[in-house]
Amino acid sequence: MTAMGWADEALGLVLRRAGETAEQVGGRFPLYAEPADGRWTTTGRGSWTGGFWAGLLWLRAGHTGSGEDRTAAAAVTARLAPWAEADTATRGLILWYGTALAAGDTAAQALRERAAKAAAGAFDPALGLVPWGAALGGARLRARTDGIPGLVPLLASAGPEGQAAAAAHLHRHLDLCLPREGAGRPRPAWRWDEAHRWTAEADPAPGWTRGEAWLLLAVADALLLADAQSWRTERLTRAAELLLAECAMLVGPLVPPTDAHQADSPLDTSAAAITAVALLKLALVPGAAWSTACASRAEAVLHRLAHGHLTRPGGARPAGMLLDGCYDAHSGTAVRHELVWGDFFMALGLAALLGSVDLRRV
Repeated sequence: MTAMGWADEALGLVLRRAGETAEQVGGRFPLYAEPADGRWTTTGRGSWTGGFWAGLLWLRAGHTGSGEDRTAAAAVTARLAPWAEADTATRGLILWYGTALAAGDTAAQALRERAAKAAAGAFDPALGLVPWGAALGGARLRARTDGIPGLVPLLASAGPEGQAAAAAHLHRHLDLCLPREGAGRPRPAWRWDEAHRWTAEADPAPGWTRGEAWLLLAVADALLLADAQSWRTERLTRAAELLLAECAMLVGPLVPPTDAHQADSPLDTSAAAITAVALLKLALVPGAAWSTACASRAEAVLHRLAHGHLTRPGGARPAGMLLDGCYDAHSGTAVRHELVWGDFFMALGLAALLGSVDLRRV
């Protein structure tokens, strides 16, 4: 089967699965599904993953061209509105990916603008970032790699003030997370302590491959957005090169273990799918020396996901499940499951590979 053929088949399976998921979850949000039978664990408000469910439905609507599918996607997006002013940096994940694919939907555009304005207002000049926040529990004054992707383009959409906040937010995370000696793996989580200094948190620890994928995605977004000196393009380029090299994103396993330091830890197909999208974005950066290598590797990752981890018709399980995603290895939660954000990023990567989505806009 040609590259276009296998990718089109895989995208069709994932998006048909999304339709079945919509029937199963009703007015709730899917989080992760049991690998044996595809039964979803759901949330009422979507948590930090709700935007990926809305985004997946927008991808389905774009693929089918169905007005009914657009209506379904718009309804889920509308249910994300309470997160616009929520105290969490993950509002970028929720409200960027939940609205960016909603072309022509005025309500989704208005929600994105509202969320972008609120996020820009939450920027803390003293810390140089939008704090992790308390909406999901735990200490508020934290910085994590999963608090950057989505928030960078969301902030940047809020005019000059938002663009400056987006650049500062990303660079402060790079200051903290990238190894200071220029080699090694990123440290993904930090806390502002009582002595008014940043202290590294033990969990998640360096080697968390999904955290590395989130960081690469944020850097790729910034490189595509960079149009002013405040973005510090040269530093972003060095950060991308460091992540590609030190995290073996061009030469390591196509589907990494959850913990790079423990080869026997569960695989995480969601980390692979996020990485594939980040690599496809990097391939779009004008004049970048890595373009061909990134595009080739992204296609190889998506091919492996489609042929090694995606369920097919005719089995006991529903077709179109991207298995072997790891929600949380530390607690043993859903370590070999279908994850809603894994489905989203795989579908997004496949759609980009097929030319039906412009990753400069998502």
